[in-house]
Order: sequence, then structure tokens, then C-alpha cells
Amino acid sequence: MTTAILALSLAELADSIRTGKLSSVEATEAVLTALEGRGRALNATARLWGDYALSEAARCDEERARGRLRGPLHGVPMAHKDMFYRQGQIAGQGSRIRADFQAARTSTVLTRLDQAGAIDVGRLNMVEFALGVTGHNNHTGTPRNAHDPERITGGSTSGGATAVAAGLVPATLGSDTGGSIRIPASFCGLVGIKPTYGRVSRAGAMTLSFSLDHVGPLARTSRDAALVLQAIAGHDPDDTTTSRLPVPVYTAGLERGVGGLRLFHATSGLGCKVDPVVDAAVRDAIRALAEDGASVTEGGMENIAGITAIRRLVLMAECSAVHRAHVQERYNDFVPQTLARMQPGFALGAVDYLSAMRSRGRALDHFCATVFSQADLVVLPTCPVQVPRIVDTDTGGDARFVETANAIGQLIGLSNWLGLPAVSVPVGLDGNRMPIGLQIIGRPFAEALVLQAAAAVERVFGPFRPSGFALAGT
Repeated sequence: MTTAILALSLAELADSIRTGKLSSVEATEAVLTALEGRGRALNATARLWGDYALSEAARCDEERARGRLRGPLHGVPMAHKDMFYRQGQIAGQGSRIRADFQAARTSTVLTRLDQAGAIDVGRLNMVEFALGVTGHNNHTGTPRNAHDPERITGGSTSGGATAVAAGLVPATLGSDTGGSIRIPASFCGLVGIKPTYGRVSRAGAMTLSFSLDHVGPLARTSRDAALVLQAIAGHDPDDTTTSRLPVPVYTAGLERGVGGLRLFHATSGLGCKVDPVVDAAVRDAIRALAEDGASVTEGGMENIAGITAIRRLVLMAECSAVHRAHVQERYNDFVPQTLARMQPGFALGAVDYLSAMRSRGRALDHFCATVFSQADLVVLPTCPVQVPRIVDTDTGGDARFVETANAIGQLIGLSNWLGLPAVSVPVGLDGNRMPIGLQIIGRPFAEALVLQAAAAVERVFGPFRPSGFALAGT
């Protein structure tokens, strides 16, 4: 019974609880058991709130019996990255420095999931302070990929991605400053969406980079991702960067397909070489979209390497500002990988930072005028490399690690810098039977369209289901 529960998608689980086929207590017990067992083995689980979660589940079952539903996720158990605050609970942020930090407030996104009826069962491991794309963390243990425990999950939403891929939770919240939703989604075979900058509140979530942080879901299907995004999107007075634009119904257009849409396949100007196996899988997916009615144009991406470099500069400057006191006072409590990415920021000058920030609006206007005047969506690989092994990337904070991290995230930073919505959807397997992701980028606030295209991909390739390895022993 436990395995059958864990194999359900978020939408299926919510429907089963809503119709009484399954109780919230049964679902929550299954998730807690899985996170305590396989979650620990995968280094996915940080801490669980079993008594609280089961108490909330029992209340949800009582309310359903009386005909009351809290929302579309009524009674659904979820766990999240260890950077989303819940009042009175620890938010360790993958660090030794914040290991005992108790949140004074609950993050807006968690409050909105509460209102939708979801049950928060605990926290999942992450890269220290969310600064890293491989998933390494010497403090908590590096999370292992559910599809092959010898390979990385990607980061920084490392524990969350492998927990969803393993079937331990139906969906989770992640953050994306430089790919921390889409990279682990790609490497773990999930749908992960980074919404437009300002679409989802960041209030009550750990800050890494003031101007680049985004919050969004990782799930097994585009519908599941749409359900979570629907719950958390919208203006928040506690986050002045959030937009007041209306939030559409993200599930409404998932069945429309891509007929009539114009796709731009970026094939050059990427600033990196795409692995041939990855390239072949991405091209197969794009051909399938063309057969579904989309028109596809291939061409070069203008100055993606330059945009990526500017985004890295801003990230290093802002995260160094956030953690300056920590580095000065507790240098030895950081893992080497974090310091390797952060320390260059202390050498940056104010002129460089301000010049980069001044260029941002012009870059977005230029991109929209030149690319989105001719296309509705941009398609390209999420990651240009196959999923590496943990042992091959566990080189501390040396130059090899930085080079590997930059290679993994080379095609990600564009949409962070420009604040564009971008989704990663699985489109095949690499030479080691590990997932490959297709990245779909849209105009500002076009989350519905990128999810619509992701759903079209799923109809061809099918969503990834929890692996046999992941479910064994749950």
C-alpha cells in the first residue's frame, strides 16, 4: 500500500484524498516513513515534524468527512528545501552556521500552501546557503540521485529533487538563483519551473541574491508543477518585488499542445559545447513538438556567454554581501565548495556591480525585441552535460570544481538574469541511463505557455515515474 501511495502524482494524490479513496493520515504516514527510511539513505531528509504532520492530517480527514476542503491540495503531505521558514521551526539552510536558527515568521509561499490544504511534514537537505549546482554538502551529506545513487542530483535543491524523483514526496518547493530548480530537475527527471521574477513571493525565504532569487516547484509532471505554482503565485505586500498582474489558471491550457506556436531552437552562441547524447535527445524532443504543430527555427543565441558572466558577477557580489560577516567570523564553518563560489565576490568593485545592474533592463528589452518578436518560446538543453558521478565532482573547492559547476550551469543563467520564466522537462536518458532535460523559456509572465509546451513534451515521452531503486525498501 505504501508503494502505491508514493507512486501517485501530486494531482492523483490530491484527488484520492479529496474523494475519500485515501485518507490524509495514510498518505502522511507513507511519506514520513519513506523520508525516514529511503530519504535518509539518499541524504535527502534534514528533519521531520511527524507529530505535527499527523495531527494536521487527522484534522484534514475530519474536515473532509464534514464536507469541508481547505483547498485543492487538501491533506496532501509535502516537504521542502531547508530554506523556507516556518515560525518556531529550525531552518538550517544546509549550513553549520545556521544549524540552530529558528524562524520568527512563516514564509509566504508556505502560508499559501497551507491555505491550499497542503501539510508541511519537514525539511529536505540542500547545498549550503543554496550556493552550488552540483549538490555537494559536507555538513549534511551530499544527496544521492534516486536514479543512480553514485551520481549527483544537481543543486542547490538537491534533497528536494531526489526526494520527488524517489517518490518520497509528490512535489516540493525549490529556489532558483542560477539554476537551482532546473538543474536538479534535469538531472533527476522532473519538471521544474522557475517563474518570472516577481511572480512568486520570496518573503520568509533565505536570501542568496537580492536581484536573482526565484521560488518555484519541482514535481513529476507539468500538471503537478502547475498546481503548486497556482497555489503560491501572486502579489505579496511583504515582498515589494512581486507583481500585481493577475495570476492565470495554469492548468487550463495544459492540453492545448503546441500547434501554431513558434519555437526558436538555440543551436549556437551558447558559450559551450553540448554533449552529443544530450543534443540528440533535445533534438528528438523538438522534432516531436514540430510534429505536434509547432514551427521551429534554428539559430544562434546572441551573447549568452556574456550574459552568463554578468549574472555570475552579480550573484557573487550579492551573496558575498549577505554572508560577509559569516565569512569574517566563521570562515572554517563553510564547506569548500561554498567558499569557492562566494569569495570572488569580495574582490568585485562597486563600479562593476552597478554597471552590470544598469545593463539589465536594456538586456531584457533587447532580448524580447530580437528573440520574442520572432518566436513564442526558446528551446535548448537545460544542462549541456551528462549527469556526473559524485566522486568525479568531489574535488573540494578547487579550480576543477568551479569549472565543472560552470559547465553544468552554462545554459541556465540567461533566464535568471533576464527574469524570464523557464521550465525543465525530461526528454530522454543519457549514456548512463540518467535523465536529460529540455529547457523551455518564455516571455515575462508566460508561465502558462511554458507549462503548456512542457505538457506537450510529456505526451510524447511520458512523465518520469519513481525509479525501482528509489522505491525499494520504502
